[in-house]
Amino acid sequence: MMTGAISGSYSAAYHPYAASDRSGMVRRRPDGAEPAVSAQSGPEGAGQSDRVKGGYKSSPADCQTCKERKYQDGSNEADVSFKAPGHISPESSASTVMAHEKQHVSNAYQKAAEKQGQVVACRVSLQTAICPECGTAYVSGGTTSTSISYPDESNPYQKNKKAQDAIRLTGANIDYAA
Repeated sequence: MMTGAISGSYSAAYHPYAASDRSGMVRRRPDGAEPAVSAQSGPEGAGQSDRVKGGYKSSPADCQTCKERKYQDGSNEADVSFKAPGHISPESSASTVMAHEKQHVSNAYQKAAEKQGQVVACRVSLQTAICPECGTAYVSGGTTSTSISYPDESNPYQKNKKAQDAIRLTGANIDYAA
C-alpha cells in the first residue's frame, strides 16, 4: 500500500530517496536516476485548496457546494445563534458548531438555576461529513442532550423517599465524645 501523495509522486515515507533534504536539494536515488516528482509536490499542506483530489469534481477552493452550504438551528431556544440560515466555511465549522452547542449547554444550566434544579447529565456530539464535490471533511451539525432534575415537593413518591431517607439517616452522624 502506498501512502502519501497521488498522481505519480513519491511519498518520503514510501521512497526515502524522492524526498528533499533540509537545504532544499533533491537527493538522487542510489542508481543515479532522477526521482519521480510531480508538479504538485512540495511542502506538506502547500496548495492543498488548489488541487483536485482524486475521484472528486473540483478543488476545495472552487467547490460550489461548500460555498453554498448553510447551517440553521432546529431547537426552540430563541437566544442561540443560527436561527436564520447562515454560511460557515468548512475550515471553521468545528469550532463554530461547538460554540453554538455550548450556548445550548449554558441555557440548560441557566434554566436549572432559575427553578432550583440540577443538571444531572449533559452531552454534546458533533456530526462530520465529506463534501461529495471536493472531498473536504467538515462538521455537518451538532446535538446537545441535557438532563435536569427538579425537586418536586408535591409528588407523593418524593415525600415518601424523603421520609425513608430521614429514618435511615437518623443517628448516622452522632458525636459520641460530646
